[in-house]
Amino acid sequence: MTIDQIDLSRIDLNLLVALDALLSERSVTRAAARVGVGQSAMSSSLARLRRLLGDELLTRAPEGMRPTPRALALAEPLRATLRQIRALVHREQVFDPATAERSFTISLPDSTEVLLGPRLLAFLRAEAPGIRLLLRSVDRAHIVEELDAGRVDLAIGLLFEGQAHHKQRLLYRDSYVCLFDAEKLGLEPPISLEDYLRFPHVLTSLRETAHGIVDDALAKLGLKRTLAVTTPRFLAVPFLVRAAPVVTTMHARLAHYFAHALGLTVSPVPVAVEDVAITMLWHASHDEDPAHRWLRQTLVRLASETQDVEPLEVHP
Repeated sequence: MTIDQIDLSRIDLNLLVALDALLSERSVTRAAARVGVGQSAMSSSLARLRRLLGDELLTRAPEGMRPTPRALALAEPLRATLRQIRALVHREQVFDPATAERSFTISLPDSTEVLLGPRLLAFLRAEAPGIRLLLRSVDRAHIVEELDAGRVDLAIGLLFEGQAHHKQRLLYRDSYVCLFDAEKLGLEPPISLEDYLRFPHVLTSLRETAHGIVDDALAKLGLKRTLAVTTPRFLAVPFLVRAAPVVTTMHARLAHYFAHALGLTVSPVPVAVEDVAITMLWHASHDEDPAHRWLRQTLVRLASETQDVEPLEVHP
């Protein structure tokens, strides 16, 4: 059957919203709560969807409700279609940051939140007080799924592996430097490779693995460093470095921020390490959404200013 043969007047847009909720939640009860209707109304919608599409869509299983192959094939096109409809509606309205009421969910590492968060919050309170943010830790293993499900509007982090229906833009580039307490190590910059290997290191890893790009660079030289601590939290690192005779290698912008705030020392890395690219990733259906586009442009502009970020004063 072609689209010309389908009576589109028979299709209630609310049914598509219900189907999206059912496929995301895989539970009539949770889908009803998500959409804001009663359980009986959601059950009725599921029955209508089954008749309309000629498929069971969801079947009972020990873990709840299991989508059929047809339902799984519909999931992403359905979400993309609903986003396009929402974007179309938004584009019909004039977006005015000063008066707009909108919430955005952004997934990002705490390192980027430290650099951009204060500037972004100050800008929003001054220029767009109706824009609200929900900031979440970025989960690289599931971020594409969260974007596709509409649980995240924008992801920020190292270069992502998106799909054809995702868009990506460079936010900023950064280099790596060493950060350490010069008094505790008895060293002054620049740190030598010999001293770099002589002291134990603090590694930040979001992948829960005790291996980083520095280890790859050292391995090419037949060298290896000693790790004292591995943590997923960038914000903990400068306090660990200030407490003990250890070295860390981190993004330069953040390192200079912490060095100024905590009286630490920055030095070039004595081994070749490539610069890092911090990017934004979003679903293509948001590409022309004026509010989403405004947020992306705002982040790019603020990121360009972070090289001269004013460090937070932290007193011992």
